[in-house]
Amino acid sequence: MFKEDQAHLSLAATSGQLILEKMNPTVSIAVILTVLQAAHCQMIRDLSACLLGQSLRVDCRYENKTSNPLTYEFSLTKDNRKHIIQSTINVAENVYRNRANVTVHKNLVCLYLHSFTTSDEGVYVCELKATNDYTGNQIKNITVIKDKLEKCAGFSLLIQNTSWLLLLLLSLPLLQAVDFVSL
Repeated sequence: MFKEDQAHLSLAATSGQLILEKMNPTVSIAVILTVLQAAHCQMIRDLSACLLGQSLRVDCRYENKTSNPLTYEFSLTKDNRKHIIQSTINVAENVYRNRANVTVHKNLVCLYLHSFTTSDEGVYVCELKATNDYTGNQIKNITVIKDKLEKCAGFSLLIQNTSWLLLLLLSLPLLQAVDFVSL
C-alpha cells in the first residue's frame, strides 16, 4: 500500500487537538492555513448607528479574510422579542420590508431604516456569517434611542476606503515634479 518513504497523514482528535504525524511539511502548512482561515473568516469590528435625515443608518464594519460570500441579518429586539428587519439568512418581517434596505461595501454592511420613529427604538443586532464558515456567526449589538443619535457625517462612506485618497496625496509631489499638476 504505502511505501515507507512516502509521507502519510495520521489524524487523531484528542481533547480538541489535531495531531499530525509523518506529514509532508508543505501539506502540514496547507492544512494549518486552511484550518486557520476557516476559524477566522470574518469578524465584526464595529457597529454604529446615526440619523440620515429621517432614516436610521446602522453600519456594521467587519474584517473578512476569505473570498466566500457573506450572509447577514439585521434585527431589532424590543419588548423581549426579536424582529428581523433585513436578512439573507431568514425572512424579514412584513412591517420592515418596504422601509429597510441594505448596502454592502468592502468591509461594511449598512442597514437603512426609512421613516425611523421612537417606536423603532431598541437593540439593533448585526449578524454576519461567511459561507462555509463553521465557527458560527459573528454578532454585535447596539442600543438605539432616537433622541441620543447623532447625525451621520456626509462623507463617512468616503472615509471607509481612504487608501485611494492617501495614494493621491502621497503622489502629489511626484505629479508636481513632472509638471502634471501645478498648485
